[in-house]
Amino acid sequence: MPLSPPQPREHIHTRDVTCAGYRREDGLWDIEGHLTDTKTYAFGNEERGEVAPGVPVHEMWIRLTVTDTMEIKEVEAATDFSPFSICREVAPNFQRLIGLRIGPGWRKKVLAQVGGVEGCTHIVELLGPVATTAYQTIMPIKNREQPDTGKVSNKAPRLLNTCHAFRSDGPKTKEFWPEFYDGPEV
Repeated sequence: MPLSPPQPREHIHTRDVTCAGYRREDGLWDIEGHLTDTKTYAFGNEERGEVAPGVPVHEMWIRLTVTDTMEIKEVEAATDFSPFSICREVAPNFQRLIGLRIGPGWRKKVLAQVGGVEGCTHIVELLGPVATTAYQTIMPIKNREQPDTGKVSNKAPRLLNTCHAFRSDGPKTKEFWPEFYDGPEV
């Protein structure tokens, strides 16, 4: 169901974020993010002159190459459009992410390496959806390829308590992982 009809309004700004995940022939995974910001009006920029409507204010890219266990092996970051040419200087800093693992505490780890003046706000922001895309890309494939051993694990599922649907006292946990269900017995 879409949002309700809006009040009369004027379109001013658009941010597009696109992420995609790829399985490489060498067994690694490439997870790519792309961000663009555009305005519906022309505006002046000290370095770029007049920026026409629809021309990106920001256009940034990032590719993380990761293992099955979400460890980052390679990073490539690029800035095609930015308000200032100096913005491109921080792209090499994203190499600091190599060796990190996407998982709990991801945002905190990213900020420790490339937050603030050490990075680009927009590329750092893009790393959130890129991390989600990594999970959405890798986990279903790995789960499908794992042989069913018939063993019941005593380890809590990774998704438990990550959202409303997978809360430990909810009906989906009772259905999928009854051994971890802690809600009322009805």
